Amino acid sequence: MPNFGGGRPPKLGDNQRERLITILREGEPWKKQEIQHLLNTEFDIEYHPNYLPRMLADLGLSYAIPRTERPDRPDNADEILDERVADAFDEEDPEKPHNKRSGDDSDENWEVDDDICTDGGTAIGFFDISHPQPWDNSQRLYTVSEPTITRPLVKIDTPAAGFYALTGESILQFPVDQTKEQICECFRRIREQNPGKRILLVLDNFSSHICAHTRKQAHELGIDLVFLPVGSPHLNPIESVWKSLKWESSPLIVEGADEYRALLDEIFTKLTERLSFASSWIENHLSDYIQRGCHRTLVTP
Repeated sequence: MPNFGGGRPPKLGDNQRERLITILREGEPWKKQEIQHLLNTEFDIEYHPNYLPRMLADLGLSYAIPRTERPDRPDNADEILDERVADAFDEEDPEKPHNKRSGDDSDENWEVDDDICTDGGTAIGFFDISHPQPWDNSQRLYTVSEPTITRPLVKIDTPAAGFYALTGESILQFPVDQTKEQICECFRRIREQNPGKRILLVLDNFSSHICAHTRKQAHELGIDLVFLPVGSPHLNPIESVWKSLKWESSPLIVEGADEYRALLDEIFTKLTERLSFASSWIENHLSDYIQRGCHRTLVTP
């Protein structure tokens, strides 16, 4: 029987591999060319370009498009959001105007409208603005010849405003713009769709969202606003809803803007029936309040 002697020994020993992993972890992310240069300068080793990706995969490295982050995003964004959710569920003073800030006019009266009932539990959801369009070049299609797709001459100039409800009713709206007046009108529609409950609304820090006019109108409607930390859209589960909605709606041919909006509303309704988009958010930020089971906390569907 032939004896192959175990094959060629690896270029990197066990200690060198551990050192390489440490360097890569401290300096990530890396381009493939940068890693090759690192191997040349630090270890005097060169791998064939076709083998290098396999070696890096064996080390446990992932190869993916990096997600961009804003430089002003705080390192403890999850902790900040936890504190804001806890403040919204503060039961010591359920009538406390959570939307009010220290710089607001102290003489203004912040009270929930008498016609608004909020004692039927809490409806919690996520609000965001997006601009879906009826075309997309990222879809992959099967064809015998060269694949082509007709781009419709339809463009939606107005935004889409979505409310993805964990408890309560989701709703998709199409305001003419993103001014504070239009945002407040969206909040009124959300209130009409979810009567009898206090609404806890998670949203970003867009200027028309955080202004005093919007916060006061939301409080009068019985809506408590929970603002995400700056530069943290990844903490809003509706972003995943938008991604799926654009993926499903973009390759379809439509005759006009009204038809496309009707299509978006149908897809949005279907997608928001699923809680899977927010499963990790519920586990990370709501688990304590679901377990308490009191009337001011989340009413599970």
